[in-house]
Amino acid sequence: MVTDPGPAMLVPDFPFPYDTYLAHPAGLGQIPDDALGTEVAVVGAGMSGLVAAYELMRLGLRPVVYEAGEIGGRLRSQAFPGVPDAVADLGGMRFPASGRAFGHYLRVLGVRTSPFPNPLAPQTPSTVIELAGRSHYAERPEDLPPVFAEVSRAWATALAEGADLPALRAAIAARSTSAVKQIWDRLVPRLDDESFAGFLARSPAFARFEHRELFGQVGFGTGGWDTDFPNSMLEILRVVATDADDQHVRIQGGAQTVPLALWRRAPSQLTHWTPGASLESMHRGSPRPAVRRIRRLDDGRIGVLDRWGTERAYAAVISTVQSWLLSAGIDTDESLFSHDLWMALERSHYMQSSKTFVLVDRPFWRDRDPSSGRHVMSTTLTDRMTRGTYLLDGGGGADDPDAGTRPAVLCLSYTWNDDALKWLALPTDERVRLMLHSLRQIYPDLDVAAHVLGEPITISWEREPHFMGAFRGNLPGHYRYQRRMFTHFVHDGSDPAHRGIFLAGDDISFTPGWAEGAVHTALNAVWGVVHQLGGRSAPGNPGPGDRFAELAPVVLPS
Repeated sequence: MVTDPGPAMLVPDFPFPYDTYLAHPAGLGQIPDDALGTEVAVVGAGMSGLVAAYELMRLGLRPVVYEAGEIGGRLRSQAFPGVPDAVADLGGMRFPASGRAFGHYLRVLGVRTSPFPNPLAPQTPSTVIELAGRSHYAERPEDLPPVFAEVSRAWATALAEGADLPALRAAIAARSTSAVKQIWDRLVPRLDDESFAGFLARSPAFARFEHRELFGQVGFGTGGWDTDFPNSMLEILRVVATDADDQHVRIQGGAQTVPLALWRRAPSQLTHWTPGASLESMHRGSPRPAVRRIRRLDDGRIGVLDRWGTERAYAAVISTVQSWLLSAGIDTDESLFSHDLWMALERSHYMQSSKTFVLVDRPFWRDRDPSSGRHVMSTTLTDRMTRGTYLLDGGGGADDPDAGTRPAVLCLSYTWNDDALKWLALPTDERVRLMLHSLRQIYPDLDVAAHVLGEPITISWEREPHFMGAFRGNLPGHYRYQRRMFTHFVHDGSDPAHRGIFLAGDDISFTPGWAEGAVHTALNAVWGVVHQLGGRSAPGNPGPGDRFAELAPVVLPS
């Protein structure tokens, strides 16, 4: 079962404590009696859409969920045929302990986790870093050549001198929102126009190009980060400040089990509805079909037209789809959003990502070479096309003694951006052939192919029509756009023409690519809907909108 997840991901732009908000015994709020049962459209059945729908249902509203593909969104898992414990997580696959709002739902749903085998993590048996044809084997960070420690110290120094990270982390750990805001609001105007690569190049700690190059290949926590070099330094700083790059777990049975469990769960505390009601029962087993149009109706409500031509009117709509889809995939009435918000939605920058998995007969990487004493294969970082290779024991993970003889999953390659685009045009078999060839260069005495069973599973997220990318990654100068999207849930003072529709999803959050951001923005949208319908937050448990004036993201001058 899930244990105490540790420090919270208190995002410095808007350091609202979503974890304690969820845990409060009084609940999230109350709906007026005459609004109970009101239908609210939720477009998208990913983590954000289902959190929003689940909490709206608990409050006594009737969410109507629309989905163009699978329940789960980018928390998509695929089991290998005949081996239900062997699961490929095609989207989100590692979740930080600091993601305590997401962790709340793991606990409520009884989801089981195990440590994720990141490079050099304590739970990872061994790591191989192969660069420029030279392999370095390590069971602990201290096993690597001294230059890796030099790069690690340079990174820590650069963050301390250029981004005041120790003080920011201390403020987050202490949950001092005033201290967090004071530090972060000073950093935003300084770093908004700074790229990750520019930040490193300007740091005296990274004066040597060789150190910057090595850092790009190996990175910190999850592996190499050079594919993030063009992104805003603010994106990277949020990750390290909130410990999002550390202490990761994987979901046993696959990440998609979490949104599916939310879909099926009958809450113990439920207003208005008959006990035993669930999102699944309210929808008679399946969400409504894909959305084709969203428009303002003559009576002021918002019309949602599905792919089969049925239009229904709603008092409120929550859209959790990828932001580009509001113009490129759904005929969205332009008057629903301001021109400034449309600009922000269109300027979102999405990162590409590719993964390829194979099923193997057993976790053979547990074997040790009798002559060297080393594991025959390790979690691998390389400058070859594969970039990141992960070893995923079946069942309960590396600590499960019964997993040693059962089939396991090998993530041959996990790549981003330009590295992901190298695979885009290649068919699955050619991808696997080239990946096995690369691994053969690193492990010349190991026949990985001999252990492979069945058919591989692969994905390139930029090719998925309902996603068009893995997740948002802001470029320098994009802070103002992100602020417009994130703060959209507070409609007070906005043009009446723009009210009634709310944005959510991890790409709306300040922490894209993390399920935690999906949860945060879903709760923002729920607060917005409750507020619009005349409801209020629970006594003693102010919601994100109630504390908006106090915690709002800093405004940069135009």
